[in-house]
Amino acid sequence: MNLIKIINFPPLGDDRGSLVALEGCKTVPFEIKRVYYIFGTKVGVSRGFHAHRKIKQVVVCVAGSCRFIVDNGTKREEILLNHPTKGLLIENFIWREMHDFSSDCILLVSASEYFKENDYIRNYQEFLRIVNK
Repeated sequence: MNLIKIINFPPLGDDRGSLVALEGCKTVPFEIKRVYYIFGTKVGVSRGFHAHRKIKQVVVCVAGSCRFIVDNGTKREEILLNHPTKGLLIENFIWREMHDFSSDCILLVSASEYFKENDYIRNYQEFLRIVNK
């Protein structure tokens, strides 16, 4: 089973430029309840280091690049996100880490649920205990 699940978003547009539409339950495989973006990450800073109990996400690098590591407790995979038509689908109970942000990196995240702190698993050992029961 591959942990890296890429969604290829069809670019729309004409001679003026391009557009990508993210539509809940159509191009994104869940109802979108929250959208946010990460930008201005300092050089050498890594982010993420958590999993979600319920939340699913699609992450798109709309500018620049960022290296993702995803982990299900038994397998780790990594991918460089660097194109605005490629989305990384991250299911629930998948640990994620983000590294090597380019200075112009903007990550757009569409989430299946509203923010709830108790949905986060922020300790890797606790994550392993939960997923390996």
